[in-house]
Amino acid sequence: MSTTSTITTAANIATATNTTAATTATATDVDLIEKLHEIPSFSDKYAQRQWAKEHMAGAFRIFAKLGYNDGAGGHISLRDPVKPDCFWINPYAVHFGLIKASDLIMVNEHGHPLTPTKHKVNKAGFMIHAALHKARPDVNAACHTHSPYGRAWSAFGKPIEMLNQDGCFFYNDLAVYEGFGGVVHAMEEGENIANALGPLKKNVILQNHGILTCGGTVGEAVAFFIALERACQAQLLAEAAAANGVQKKYIGDKEAAYTKEQSGTPAVLYMQFKPEYDMILKESGGDFLD
Repeated sequence: MSTTSTITTAANIATATNTTAATTATATDVDLIEKLHEIPSFSDKYAQRQWAKEHMAGAFRIFAKLGYNDGAGGHISLRDPVKPDCFWINPYAVHFGLIKASDLIMVNEHGHPLTPTKHKVNKAGFMIHAALHKARPDVNAACHTHSPYGRAWSAFGKPIEMLNQDGCFFYNDLAVYEGFGGVVHAMEEGENIANALGPLKKNVILQNHGILTCGGTVGEAVAFFIALERACQAQLLAEAAAANGVQKKYIGDKEAAYTKEQSGTPAVLYMQFKPEYDMILKESGGDFLD
């Protein structure tokens, strides 16, 4: 009896110890995951402004590296944390690979620069982003460039299909603006784009134009943009294969919704942006922070 009791007790202790260790390991793993997905918060709005501007400048360097620069076209905007009715935008006709935080221009709702600058503001960029920020208070950043695959897929005037895991970022979160009114030089066209997005979606394909993505942070908007550009590339490749008789396999609604819920969140998208930002920071020596 005594021996049996001792063995049983030892087994119980071993089991309890293993369970505790497993619980501790699991808790630690969860902590690490949560920290990876954590978006910084700020009590000082001026510190938040500087942090966001640095991310915005870094985003242009990332876009330049990925080949998204297209002459004078393309823009990223950032709602100002200190003056939320104003936003920052890139200087007109400056290559993405040269932009620094100090080059960014804050404008009011009428497009008047509020910071000293020797540069001009892209009128089309202002029209799009002003309408967007006005219509969507939840959107703090937006990206639009004439990237090659987004521009090519936009010619079809339809959303991408659920063909792979990363494409599921856009499940029920991708609009299509079917009108094309030429270069956006009127507020009405910017409003049409904002209306196409609606009250909830953060991404839109602009027919015969390209793609535009939004987010609560620069990181989220940029990660969405890179993912959508690559999704358009994958879609074009799949269409080419399908034209030669290869049948496409689609992800089901249930699986796509689950993947969006797990991977297409603001925190996860910010995490997707961070390694790209860290790499460009190292490669550039941080010169864009000035």
